[in-house]
Amino acid sequence: MVAENTNPAHRYAFLLRLRPGAEAAYEAAHRAVWPEMLALLQRAGISDYSIFRRDLLLVLVLRCADFDATWNQIENDPVNLRWQAAMAPFFAQIDPLLPGERFPMMAEVFYLA
Repeated sequence: MVAENTNPAHRYAFLLRLRPGAEAAYEAAHRAVWPEMLALLQRAGISDYSIFRRDLLLVLVLRCADFDATWNQIENDPVNLRWQAAMAPFFAQIDPLLPGERFPMMAEVFYLA
């Protein structure tokens, strides 16, 4: 019997920017995401996770019950720390964050289900 989800997932989107020349290596890394990283994301309640790229701009979209609570659960996990260290060389600075933001978050203005 599957437990009923009492916290419906919400859609979240945020931006990242790649360093020039990092595109191919970043995409290669995401064609082979570590199984333990995928398992961590799923355990934390993340689903429907997509990354879109246009040149150096990345748009990341995912579902989870609460973005901050979910990120609190995974951010200091050893698997995530290793993954973030491996990914860090790919990223360039993006616009300053708003107060309280972990990432430059996007506000959803329209969604057709």
